[in-house]
Amino acid sequence: MALLDEGGVRAVTARAVAERVGVAAASLYSRIGSVDDMLDLALDSALGRDPGVDWAAEDPRALMLTWFHHLSRHPWAAIVVGLRAPRGPHYLRLSERLCELLVLEGDDDPLSTAYAMSNFVVGSALTSSAVHGERSAPVDRTLAPTYSRLHAVHDTGAESIVRAGLAALRRPAAT
Repeated sequence: MALLDEGGVRAVTARAVAERVGVAAASLYSRIGSVDDMLDLALDSALGRDPGVDWAAEDPRALMLTWFHHLSRHPWAAIVVGLRAPRGPHYLRLSERLCELLVLEGDDDPLSTAYAMSNFVVGSALTSSAVHGERSAPVDRTLAPTYSRLHAVHDTGAESIVRAGLAALRRPAAT
């Protein structure tokens, strides 16, 4: 995980991992089939070791917010989740807890809601670094007067955007 936290997904090669753990690269392939397998193992391990993930959350929004914070601490993880459906035990535990909470809330389609919330969190984590520059990016009032006005007064912090988005996803659809 340290290799990923330091250099991102591109830093993970059999040679780099072998060097980090002090073994020959060829010996890794007898235990791990591919770089994708290494990424899957690191992804699940990072989630399982993160004390910031609230596994006991009683609200799906709270659970997803702790996952957003996890992905923000490990930006490579959002990239990997965006490329591959994680199926490790910790990710299955996260998915199960989210679905349980949605069922308890009486959601009509808990799996679709879980996908929508998860996809929103992954996308938010992937773009959270851009949010920091959003406030300072100029908006031409002549081209976008409404957006410009809203942009000038809106809280554009990554967490506030995620909170608002998760709340919006849980609101009943307008008819």
